[in-house]
Amino acid sequence: MNTYIKNSLIDSSYKFALRIVKLIQQIQNEKKEYTLSKQLLRSGTSIGALLTEINFLDDTKEAKEKLSYAFSDTFKTKY
Repeated sequence: MNTYIKNSLIDSSYKFALRIVKLIQQIQNEKKEYTLSKQLLRSGTSIGALLTEINFLDDTKEAKEKLSYAFSDTFKTKY
């Protein structure tokens, strides 16, 4: 097992995912659910999962690919 991603980044992405989930719950409770909220939930919560997964990969190429996906989801969430 390689450690590519620092725990502080994983912790931050986890806290971010929790904030995204709370936001989506608020949107749903206000009965203002939009199609984009589902994409926001997917992209906002997958960042930390991808970063965590990288630490368990032995293949550097696959780790770079997962990191690329995490960055992509970060940009999608920001947009």
